Amino acid sequence: MMTRASWLILALAVLAAAAGGWLQHASRERHGQDLVGRPAPVMQLSDLDEHAHVLSDYAGRRVLVNLWASWCGPCRKEMPALVAAQARFGGDRPAVIGIAMDTPENVRAYLKAHPVNYPILLGRLDDPDSARQLGDGAGVLPYSVLLDADGKVLASHVGTLHAATLERWLDKDSP
Repeated sequence: MMTRASWLILALAVLAAAAGGWLQHASRERHGQDLVGRPAPVMQLSDLDEHAHVLSDYAGRRVLVNLWASWCGPCRKEMPALVAAQARFGGDRPAVIGIAMDTPENVRAYLKAHPVNYPILLGRLDDPDSARQLGDGAGVLPYSVLLDADGKVLASHVGTLHAATLERWLDKDSP
């Protein structure tokens, strides 16, 4: 027979497990996990020459969409790995697309000093901003989304991507 203390411990354990499940679900929603398996949102974004682009322009191959800003230290640290990934996997088409969550002036100045070999688009800063549309509910940069050849979201990642993850994400033979 269970004592009162045992029942209390059991009830607290069940409550803690339920709260943990709810927090995990809420965290996934904030960090884009609920977009996995769904088509990427339709977003029209301009490049630095004010030409409009949509993500479906890049369909036909896996594409890493990386949200960044010139003021973001981890973003700047990650960019050489993205340049290397574009050089390795891009060929004549983008494998990496940067979406700058910043002003055009700041982006131009940064790219003048630190050029990249992949397209840069200007993210929407007004509500709903481009980061939230792509599942970055917390607004943390850098934030990356991997799209398959049909434009469906395969994965998302908050924070700096490691070289091994970039390799795995962009390798056409990876699941």
